[in-house]
Amino acid sequence: MSSIENKPIKIGVLGVGHLGKIHLKCLRDVPAFECIGFFDTNDEAAQKAEKEFGLRRFATAEDLINEAAAVDIVTPTISHFDLAQKALNAGKHVFLEKPVTQEPDQARELASIAKQTGLKIQVGHVERFNPAFLALKDFPVSPLFVEAHRLAPFNPRGTDVSVVLDLMIHDLDLLLSLIASPIAEIHASGVALVSNAADICNARIQFENGCVANLTASRISLKQMRKLRIFQPDAYISLDFLEKDVQIIRLHDVDKVDPTKASSMMPLETAKGKKLIQIESPQIQPSNAIQMELASFAETISKDSEPIVGIQDGYRALDTAHWIQREMENSTQKVLHH
Repeated sequence: MSSIENKPIKIGVLGVGHLGKIHLKCLRDVPAFECIGFFDTNDEAAQKAEKEFGLRRFATAEDLINEAAAVDIVTPTISHFDLAQKALNAGKHVFLEKPVTQEPDQARELASIAKQTGLKIQVGHVERFNPAFLALKDFPVSPLFVEAHRLAPFNPRGTDVSVVLDLMIHDLDLLLSLIASPIAEIHASGVALVSNAADICNARIQFENGCVANLTASRISLKQMRKLRIFQPDAYISLDFLEKDVQIIRLHDVDKVDPTKASSMMPLETAKGKKLIQIESPQIQPSNAIQMELASFAETISKDSEPIVGIQDGYRALDTAHWIQREMENSTQKVLHH
C-alpha cells in the first residue's frame, strides 16, 4: 500500500452540541480520520468546542464541506437533509446522526444521490455497535416474539420530536436488522405529558412472517432501562444495552445433549417431555460504541464497502417510526371522539 493510501481521511464535524462534542472526542481515537475542524451556528457551543479541542472553527458549513473528504453531521434533525445533500453534491462521504432525516422521502433522495455517485452514507444507529448486541453476532437469531423497553428520565434535550423519533427509533433499527420480513401491521398508542409531542409510546408490530414485536419507549421514567428480549423456538435471549449484558437460555432435548455437558444443565419437565436448560452469558468485549461506528465509517470509505448501518437502514427505521406516529395519532383521535 502506498503512503498516499495510508493518509488519514480528512473529516469535519457539523454541529458541536452535546453529542457533537462526544463525536469530536471519539474522532481523536480513530487514526484513519484527521479531524480538520467543525462548524456550528451556535456561537457559545462553537467557542466552547474551539477552546476544549483546539480545532479550527469554520465560518460556514460550505467552507468545511469544501475542505473535508467526509463530514460527520451531528446537528438537529431539521438540518440533516440540507447539509447531507450539500456534502454529497460536493462529492463528500457522509456520517449522519439518527434520525436520518425529518421525512422518509428525504432519506430516499439521499439514498438515490449516494447510489448515483458511489459516495458512502452511514447512519448513527449506535446500538448496533453496543457490545451486548455485537456479542450476538454468531448466534442464530430467528425471533417469534420480541419485547423492547427503552425508558429514560425527562431531559428537555430531544423533546422537539416525539419519543418515537427520540428513543424508540433505536429499537426499530435493531428490530429491522434482526427480522428479515416486511411489516404487515402496526398498532400504537402514546401520550404527550410534558412536551408537545408524545413522551411515552407503546407499539405492537406484526411482521408478515408471523413475528410480533412489542416496543415501549418513555422519556418520563424514574429510572433508565434499555432492554431487548427475544423469544424463539429454541431460545430466550435477553440483552441489556445499559449494563452491556447478554443472557441466552436454551432448551435441549435430553437425548441430543452430550452426557458430559448435561451435568451442567438444569432439568425441566415440560408438556413435550423432559428438557435440559442451558444458560449462557457470552463474553462481552468492552468498547466505545460511538468510536466503533466512526471507525467502521472510515473503513467503509477506505475499503469501498457497504456501511454496517447504511442509508436504507436509516430510511426503514424512520419510515417505520412515522408509521407508528400515524397509528398513535389515530388511536388518540378515537379516544377523544368517544
